[in-house]
Amino acid sequence: MADTSKQIPPENAMNVTSFITRVGCGSLIPAKYEAHDLHSDLIRSLLKVQHVHRGRITCILTVKPYACNTYNTLHGGVIGSVAEMVATACARTVVNKDKDLFLGELSVSYLAAAVKQSEVIVDASVVRSGRNLTIVAIEFKLKNSEHSTSLCRATFYNMPAANL
Repeated sequence: MADTSKQIPPENAMNVTSFITRVGCGSLIPAKYEAHDLHSDLIRSLLKVQHVHRGRITCILTVKPYACNTYNTLHGGVIGSVAEMVATACARTVVNKDKDLFLGELSVSYLAAAVKQSEVIVDASVVRSGRNLTIVAIEFKLKNSEHSTSLCRATFYNMPAANL
């Protein structure tokens, strides 16, 4: 095991890895993905940015095998991670860089499944942005049929950077 927390005994980490391998998509976890903090890289590798405008971002998400559950559909946790990443980027298009963003709430409504190797359009748009609050709506829809698979809403708190 590469780079695991000092608070987690190595045998527990091996048990978790073994469990994920057994119930996952049937493939072994590649060694390059056992390193610390590669979660963001995995999620980013699913996305291809199409458009970036003030208050709006559109991406294409390709449902790759490592992002699937045992039913060969996009895992719900991946949807939440993508929603957080895209919503943060979208909020950044309207909130000044001198303010920190704090994700206060992320809600996800799962409507339909996206199967392995399908392409999903991820549309994020700022619904409201004020002095202290920014709300972003994210819609996941299948590229070939335009059917919605998930609807998400992220609420960010805009906090001024601390002067220490």
